Order: sequence, then structure tokens, then C-alpha cells
Amino acid sequence: MTAALPLLVPVLLAVADALLVNGPGIGVDLGVSLLAAAALLLRRRFPVAVFLVTLPGIYIGYVWFAPMIALYTVASRRPGRRLPIVLAVLLAAAHFVPYPLSDLVLSDRREVALQLLDACVTAATPVAIGLLTRTRRELAARLDELTRSRAREDRLLSEQVLATERARLAREMHDVVAHQVSLISLQAGALQIATPDAQAREGAGKIRELSVRTLEELRHMVGILRKAGADTEELSPQPRLADLPKMIELSALDVTYENTCDPAVERPEAVQRAAFRTVQEALTNARKHAPGARVRVTVADGGGTGADGAAAGALLVEIRNGPADAAADAPGLPGGGHGLVGLRERAQSLGGTLEAHGTRDGGFVVRAGFPRAG
Repeated sequence: MTAALPLLVPVLLAVADALLVNGPGIGVDLGVSLLAAAALLLRRRFPVAVFLVTLPGIYIGYVWFAPMIALYTVASRRPGRRLPIVLAVLLAAAHFVPYPLSDLVLSDRREVALQLLDACVTAATPVAIGLLTRTRRELAARLDELTRSRAREDRLLSEQVLATERARLAREMHDVVAHQVSLISLQAGALQIATPDAQAREGAGKIRELSVRTLEELRHMVGILRKAGADTEELSPQPRLADLPKMIELSALDVTYENTCDPAVERPEAVQRAAFRTVQEALTNARKHAPGARVRVTVADGGGTGADGAAAGALLVEIRNGPADAAADAPGLPGGGHGLVGLRERAQSLGGTLEAHGTRDGGFVVRAGFPRAG
């Protein structure tokens, strides 16, 4: 019932208008007026046809509501402005020209001007209101579309943030867990060889086997997480350059460490983190691929632009290891190939560079340059 009110109320107003103007007596005037009022029931499906049906109502029966409501429907529901303007001219003409035509008197200019003005206002008002309603409806639809689009963008942004978080998690898992687990495996291997206790050797062998299996699972998980997005930020808390000596001491490798950086130079946290992770990953790779090799870690200030691509004020990090010792026991740790890729991405995100390649003596070198500003 509530949904039918917008359709019935204009019809009732047009019927009341017809009865008030033409009186209760049955005649042609009342007939065309009531027909115009009844036609309004179909104005939403056939707006133009209904308007044409209501024109005799204003021309013969002198009713206003029915043709004005029909013209408003056309202006608010049909696209374009040309059709409502043409129909408005027809309405103004039907309002201005009297019925019968013989009653038209043009001698009184003032009266003719007032009638013409009245006809124009009667025709222009429903067109203006109809166009305003249609514009408001279109704007509401556009606003709703923009709102849905914004919701989609927010959802995509949330998914992108989640993907970025996964990539950051992959980076930290590889940098931290792989280093520690490989160290555990190396210590377990050393214990397995050195201890005379058979039970201890068996326990050390199980620890080493579990370490290798853990790194295999980690490699698989890192591969999945790295496909989810790109790394843009780092997690906290994070290590700094000052933590390098302790990490090198715990690496169980033959490492020579040299740091010639000016301690008075302030460096961003991101640069220090990247340098630390570079050394950590390089030591992990040396442990896996060059067991027993001697390693040299050098951290220095960049004095100017050179072949290594480091600009003035840059931080230079180089990790160089010799060939593997044939007598050393290989830990047999798996490698996923993600470490150096991640280090290069991290360096490039800071505006730096990273190169890694083999040396003539069978060793390997990792060299990175980070700008001071980061």
C-alpha cells in the first residue's frame, strides 16, 4: 500500500482538479479531464503517450495537474532535454490557445502577455523540476558507484598490504631462521664427529636431520610467501651494524672482520639492517656451499663513485670467502635460491646496489653498496 501511494496520489489530485474546474455535471470537459487523470496511472511505463493524452484535458477541460504531472514524468525519466522542451511548448500552446478557438482575443495586449507568461510558467515548471530530479537521481547513482569503487579499492589495498606483510615475513624468516638453523646443524655435525658417546652421536645426528628438514620446510614456505607481494618495509625489532661482531662470533666460521666506518656518521636504521642481513645471508651461504673456507667481512665508508657504483658517503659491505675445504664435513643444508634475490631487492629499495659472483680461486664474493640517506 505504501509503495502505491506515489502512483495514486497524483491521480487523486488530478481527479479533484477536474471536478473542481468542471463541476459535477457530465460533459465533454469533465470527460477529457477525468481521462487525463486516469491516464496518469500509466505515466511511468508510457510517459510520452500519457502526456499526449492529457493535452486535451488542459485544452478543453482547463485542468492543470494532469498535464503538468505527465510532463514532469517525461522530464525526470526520459534521457535528454530536447523532448521535454518540445512537449513543454505543446503544453504552453494548449494552455494559451482557448477552446473554442473563436474565443481567442489579441486586442488586449496586456491580457495576452499575462496569459502567455502564465502558459510559459505552467509548462516550464514541471520540466525544470523533472530535470532537477533526474540529475539528482543520476548523481546519487554516481555517488553510489563511487562508494562501491572506493570499497573495492580499500579491499584491494588491504590485500596488497597483506601481500606485502607476507613478503616481509618471508624475508625475515629466511634471514633469521635459516641462519640459526644452519648454525644448529653445523654444531650438531661437529658434536656427532667429536663425541665418543654413541647415544650423544645418535642425538646429534637426529638434531642435524631435523635441522635439514626444517630448512627444507622453510625453503618451501619462503617460496610461497615471496610470491604474495613485494617487500617495502621491515619488521621490528631489527639488528644494527653494532650487532655484527656478535653474530660473526656465533657463526662458527673462520671469519676475519674489519670495520673502518666512521662511528660519528649517522646512518638510517634501514641501511644498517640491510648491511647486517647481507653479512648474515653471505655467512649462511658460505656455511652451506663452502664448508671450512676462510671468510673475510669488510665494512667501510664509500669515498666516492667508483666501479662498485657506490656514491660518496655510502656504506660498503663485502663478504669474500675462499674455496671449500675438501677435508671439512659438508653440512648438506638445502638452498632455496631466495637469499641473494631478497638481498638485491632490499639494496635496490634503498637506492643501493648488490653484486654476487664467484672468484677465480673458486670462492665467492658478495658486495653491496648502500647510500648514506637510505
